[in-house]
Amino acid sequence: MRRALLKGACACAGLAFLPRAAAAQAGDSPAPAPARPVHDVLDAAAREVEAAMIAWRRDIHANPELGDEEHRTAALVAKHLRGLGYEVREGVARTGIVAVLKGGGGPGPVVALRADMDALPVTEEVDLPFASKVRTEWGGQQVGVMHACGHDCHVAILMAAAQVLAGQRARLPGTVKLLFQPAEEGVPRDAAAGARLMVEEGALGDPRPDLVFGLHVISALPTGTIGYRPGPTLAASDRFTLRVTGRQTHGAMPWNGVDPIVIGSAIVTALQTVVSRETDIVRSPAVLSVGIFRGGVRNNIIPQTAELEGTLRTFGEAQRARIRRRVGEIAESIASGMNGKAEIAWDRNGYPPVENDAGLTARSAPTLARLLGDKAMRIDPVMASEDFSYFSREVPGFYYFVGITPPGTDPATAAPNHSPRFRVDEAGLMTGLRATLHLVADATGMA
Repeated sequence: MRRALLKGACACAGLAFLPRAAAAQAGDSPAPAPARPVHDVLDAAAREVEAAMIAWRRDIHANPELGDEEHRTAALVAKHLRGLGYEVREGVARTGIVAVLKGGGGPGPVVALRADMDALPVTEEVDLPFASKVRTEWGGQQVGVMHACGHDCHVAILMAAAQVLAGQRARLPGTVKLLFQPAEEGVPRDAAAGARLMVEEGALGDPRPDLVFGLHVISALPTGTIGYRPGPTLAASDRFTLRVTGRQTHGAMPWNGVDPIVIGSAIVTALQTVVSRETDIVRSPAVLSVGIFRGGVRNNIIPQTAELEGTLRTFGEAQRARIRRRVGEIAESIASGMNGKAEIAWDRNGYPPVENDAGLTARSAPTLARLLGDKAMRIDPVMASEDFSYFSREVPGFYYFVGITPPGTDPATAAPNHSPRFRVDEAGLMTGLRATLHLVADATGMA
């Protein structure tokens, strides 16, 4: 399973993590929260809506939409929520939806639930009757579009939870706030989007949530299991572009120019020391990787410029700022020392780390233990990233993973999130739905 979880991918940014059994360390396995009659009521209602939930998922899967283009999905959601009696606000962060249900069970907290709606520029290779045939343009190229990360599942689960909670409105204390978010996977332009833009446009206001829950399906866990942890859960993600400028010359006479490829190579090598020699990875791990190196058009011409692109993953804001500063200092000093110039640009839409609130996690873990026993597993931090962090740094948040690889299939061989062969065992949607309902019931004290 460790090998399988290393493969999972989502920015969702690359969902991959290392689980360990819930009892691996003392205190890892919390006592299950007490069962109450309301939990049986919610489970029965969940079973009644399961077929509709799966149908919604299949419809959304067959009609995927990229970030900020989720018009059909948003319209489907808005119509459903209005029919249930929710107050619905559309067009938040371009295509997002914020919906509010005020309970009739007396005063209580405002509980927010989030689902991301966007698909990926991936051509589906799964033989399903509802497989995506959609094609569109991404970054100037014609591409297939696929829910290769399971956001179709997230939308369907939250639509089902919305229906069950509306049906139990009279006994619900407090308020439920639904956040159907666009563009979690990002957009191909330098503009605010997704959770960040939802927050900027007031999605967490009027009423302001006291807490927020989010989930993510993942092929690296078996169906019927959930992975979670307190504190740092998902890393911050920062993309950088580095432009190295030299002086063009003939490849046979390099002394007449300044070689940006050699400068860029030296920079790539030196950047490895930022983590290996300057970062206490025992206390807080970090990853710095260069994934793109472009330069030149012909073997015997030294080009004028070279471009590098990479990613930084960190778990703390101080560490994040320090490494970003050091990347710039190292690149600029090496280039200057080799008679060239280096200019670095960081993507303004990087994701902060997701940190599960310790108190909320401590209250939520017993709920999951009651629901799943030892199949609710505490996991290690994940180097993937998620813009749920923009919500959870505003209000206490709890983010967890739901397995969707069926029994009999080794998660080590299952296609990871973001793969064109990503496949969902739809039985896992019920695990996500029940977890959502039980977390709301216990957080609000629903009787």
